[in-house]
Amino acid sequence: MAEMGTQATKWNPLQFVADALGELRAKGVAPRLRVLDGEQKPVATFDGKNVINLASNNYLGLTTHKALRKAEIEAVRTYGAGAGAVRTIAGTMKLHMELEEQIARFKNVEACVVFQSGFTANAGTVSAILGKEDLIISDELNHASIIDGARLSRATIKVFKHKDVADCERILQETADWKGHKLIISDGVFSMDGDIAPLPKLCDLAEKYNCIMMVDDAHASGVLGRGGRGTIDHFDCHGRVHIQVGTLSKAIGTMGGYVCGSRDLIDFLYLRARPFLFSTSHPPATAAACKAAFALLDSPEGERLVKKLWANTKFFKRELKKRGFQFGASETPIIPIHVGDAAKAFEFSKQLFEAGVFAPAVGFPTVAEGKARLRAIVSATHKREDLMRAADTLAEVGKPLGVIS
Repeated sequence: MAEMGTQATKWNPLQFVADALGELRAKGVAPRLRVLDGEQKPVATFDGKNVINLASNNYLGLTTHKALRKAEIEAVRTYGAGAGAVRTIAGTMKLHMELEEQIARFKNVEACVVFQSGFTANAGTVSAILGKEDLIISDELNHASIIDGARLSRATIKVFKHKDVADCERILQETADWKGHKLIISDGVFSMDGDIAPLPKLCDLAEKYNCIMMVDDAHASGVLGRGGRGTIDHFDCHGRVHIQVGTLSKAIGTMGGYVCGSRDLIDFLYLRARPFLFSTSHPPATAAACKAAFALLDSPEGERLVKKLWANTKFFKRELKKRGFQFGASETPIIPIHVGDAAKAFEFSKQLFEAGVFAPAVGFPTVAEGKARLRAIVSATHKREDLMRAADTLAEVGKPLGVIS
């Protein structure tokens, strides 16, 4: 019997994924991952190229701080490489409890629980405390983790216009007779625009309409407030926000997230927050480094780092404005450089990288269609000469592309 000359093409059930990827690549909106070759520093090596790093969330430069390095090394020597279990079985170490107590003191609340990421802190908390009879009133530009947590809760979701307190109150008036629990939720600092939530006015509404008030302070932790205590401290809203979410992955310099609130809230999350229940706890090195970071923030050096962060932010924004850049409502070290067209934004970022500046492009679905941008983030450890050179390079590359005139 003659052999078949060709083998029949095997059906690929994921061909639609390959097709969708091909379309994204054809549109120029599918950048490859940049690979960091060394330490996460203000000038760093990505893909073998030394660039000014405006891409990192390392606001205070703690990823390479000697106090965090020392704490991690000592923890590995003392406790080993991993925790070995989820927190509710055998994975709660003394380090974890000490970290939670330390964060609670820092944030001026009764208690704290640490999650494996800021994303799981948001998603796990919202989905644990609310159910299908409840109502969530959410800012339209809230982080994806809030959106996913709201969906997982099966509660009814109402979205108010960005930072529009009047629109939020309109929803509350229309739902005044709601039988279940009501939650107002907002980012403290919005990650794509760098603006700050109108927290005092949202707290007023929560009190007026008997709502739970929840704030995701991921990009405010280590940035706003005394020693980086966040938007609640920045606005002196202590005692008015029932649930505070923060991150350990940005200014704190390591990884993870946390939730702060009443002792009852935290004890309930220990029992019902699914990411906490079903994920292995932080390795000892990470918990120890986080402890060192909060000790640093709660010291004169921490205050100096936060002040330097803000001084660098003001300097860089001033230099960008001189060169014709506008960055909307940014009030923080997050500086969006609006482009609009996604393909142009990714091309801008690519050419910048080739010229020695790493400022990543952000397009849909992270931001809405037609609102693509570059997002630059300043750190306390950037040198003025590097920020000046970055501003010059942004202008030199942006002009031919029509980003600035």
